[in-house]
Amino acid sequence: MLIGIVGKANVGKSTFFKAITLADTEIANFPFATIKPHHGIGYVKISCVDREFGKQCKPREGYCKNGFRFVPVELLDVAGLVPGAHLGKGMGNQFLDDLRQADVLIHVIDAAGSTNEMGEPREPGSYDPANDIRFLETELDMWYLQILKKGWEKFARMAYMEHVPAYHAIAKQFGGLKINEDMVRNIISKLGLDSENAASWTEDNLANFAVALRIASKPMIIVANKADIPIALENIERLKKEFPEHTIIACSADSELALKEATKAKLIDYVPGEAGFYLVDEQKLNEAQKRALDFIKTNVMDKLHGTGCQQALDYAVFNLLGYMAIYPGGVNKLEDQYGNPLPDCFLMPPKSTALDFANKIHTDLGKNFIKAMDVKTKKAVGKEYLLKHLDVMEIITSK
Repeated sequence: MLIGIVGKANVGKSTFFKAITLADTEIANFPFATIKPHHGIGYVKISCVDREFGKQCKPREGYCKNGFRFVPVELLDVAGLVPGAHLGKGMGNQFLDDLRQADVLIHVIDAAGSTNEMGEPREPGSYDPANDIRFLETELDMWYLQILKKGWEKFARMAYMEHVPAYHAIAKQFGGLKINEDMVRNIISKLGLDSENAASWTEDNLANFAVALRIASKPMIIVANKADIPIALENIERLKKEFPEHTIIACSADSELALKEATKAKLIDYVPGEAGFYLVDEQKLNEAQKRALDFIKTNVMDKLHGTGCQQALDYAVFNLLGYMAIYPGGVNKLEDQYGNPLPDCFLMPPKSTALDFANKIHTDLGKNFIKAMDVKTKKAVGKEYLLKHLDVMEIITSK
């Protein structure tokens, strides 16, 4: 799974990325501070099952804090897009290509309206952030349409003559964007298009198909950043009414980064995604740090009930993609060979089965699968058993 962080230049994308990953990435107040895409590891947050078993887990990857398990996911921060990106403006073609493998997009916007369409700093409230939502969708839609129309007439005619279904040919055309035949077939059916003769599709058909395919293959959440600036909250409420089809989460990436760094320095105790934090030792804080933390508490935590960063990441993975967190474990023993309780937790896509989970752990477990045990209920299940979020499963094999 790959989560793409997108948006125009200078809206706080790199700050959001650094706040989530604590990666060493450049943050600057000018367009195109990010040129090459940055990869990093963030962590989605779940209620850890260790509490149900009365044991403290010891994760092999990620960490567990205050009863919450943080499971690693990969993130990609691409350079800021500008209007006309699909035409190559602002190195747009390169940055769009960087997003090919993304499963879900987090679109960071400047909710305070303090950057113009080119990502240049302006006074807060001088720009309408609604334009950013429309612009990015337009760029992605046009990108998809370009891919679709590349050699379309010849491609559609050949598919028709060779009796190849449209969904098969189109899925092959979009293979690099993680698009499969079922996805294409469902959209063709939904739009009422001729699946046997793609050559009959009109320009409007192609445009509508490109939009529908983008929505299906690159689900997106809007992160309304800079929510600590007063005018931002007013803008966010308006955006939620104007774009009811989107989930819009108010966010202050600056605040999340400050809290993460203060936690790393052992100045505060903070669990990402929670609505508050605690001072570890007030005596260690200088006056500037105290003022900064007071500002975050009053203007971010109390108003937003969190910084919004963790909430956005969790929503992208569990709500938009529908992934589930599944633990390997034993009915009689939850520890690994080194005595670590519940060391692993895997993120599985929706409709995953017990056999899928066995193969995820190791292909040998899949090959020799006999049954699985639901550790919580102590009941045996077959290979077709559909997994549920926070299941703990033991795989029984013939070897």
